[in-house]
Amino acid sequence: METPARYFDGETGLRLDVDLTLDVPAQALILLHPDLPGGVQHWPLAALRMLADQARTDQLILSLRADHSYDSALIATGRLTVSDPQMVRDITRLCPDLKRREVPPGTARRVVTRLGLAVGALVLMIFVILPAMAGTMAQIIPIDSEVAWGKSMVRQMERILGGTEAGGLVCSSPEGDAALEKLTARLTGATGVEYDLNVSVMDHDMVNAFAAPGGRIVMVRGLLEAAETPEAVGAVLAHEIAHVEHRDSTRGALRAAGSAGLLGLVLGDFAGGTVAVAMAEWMLNSSYTRDAEAKADIYALTMLDNADVTTEGFADFFDSLAEIESIMPDLPVYMSSHPQTAARADAARSFAATQGPTRPLLTPTEFAALQSICD
Repeated sequence: METPARYFDGETGLRLDVDLTLDVPAQALILLHPDLPGGVQHWPLAALRMLADQARTDQLILSLRADHSYDSALIATGRLTVSDPQMVRDITRLCPDLKRREVPPGTARRVVTRLGLAVGALVLMIFVILPAMAGTMAQIIPIDSEVAWGKSMVRQMERILGGTEAGGLVCSSPEGDAALEKLTARLTGATGVEYDLNVSVMDHDMVNAFAAPGGRIVMVRGLLEAAETPEAVGAVLAHEIAHVEHRDSTRGALRAAGSAGLLGLVLGDFAGGTVAVAMAEWMLNSSYTRDAEAKADIYALTMLDNADVTTEGFADFFDSLAEIESIMPDLPVYMSSHPQTAARADAARSFAATQGPTRPLLTPTEFAALQSICD
């Protein structure tokens, strides 16, 4: 049977009203028109594919599968519109693969390659470009802006620790405040600091301490209770002051914010509030780089020495934390977020052996007041 059909070559925009014949023995559609190459084209029935998402049901828009090479003169991008009802029925009956969707050769490899490139680009952004950008930005952010940002981060941390009102977890007592102020002044008096430090204590069992942008340092009650000497508390505080002075906390928070935002673009799951929480959680739980930790150790040892404070407490405190961590595995501890090794503790003891005369950082009464500041 012969019926009219409309053919588009798909490249030049040429439209032809061809005569279409269904050759069942040859299993092909035969297109006849003087302007076709050779005046005729053969479209094998096995290679026919129906165009997806056709709006009309009374016609067929046909093409050939992407890898078909039956006729070298055949234009692979050609389209054939068949409107005759009987021809539509016959083609539909004789072509079981009409609605099959072909995957062009090499598609899987291209998908894997592009996915690998995308993952590589994401890793490059998070682990190389973002840290470099965060380091640069940390140096140019005005201190006033950094202080305001630090207040916001501390508030987010307080919420993570269970605080319902701003400042609700902050501990204060006349004797405890005086001891904390004395300890801070003793450490910073002999070593000038750029920031106007704001050191506070939060009421929580967690054995931890952290530095937020803008000179804000939080000591958690669990850490004070775990310390056996004021020198141990002083070592932790000096270590956190080092991170503040080196702007490690600002750099890390910028990197966390950038990572959260970048992942939000990819995953679509990070809103502004979630980004803030992600930054706060980073401040609370993650470690700085090895280089930043090593520099903070050196800074802390030097600060303690300048204040005539023995660095023995630096090593003793982390030794005791190893025991605390083993019996309270469900509580984050300072050792977890600031990885300590025996070598670092030994370095503190070796440093102590070179020190001259030292003085107690606090009296026993003052230290007791500091440890009970949350009572």
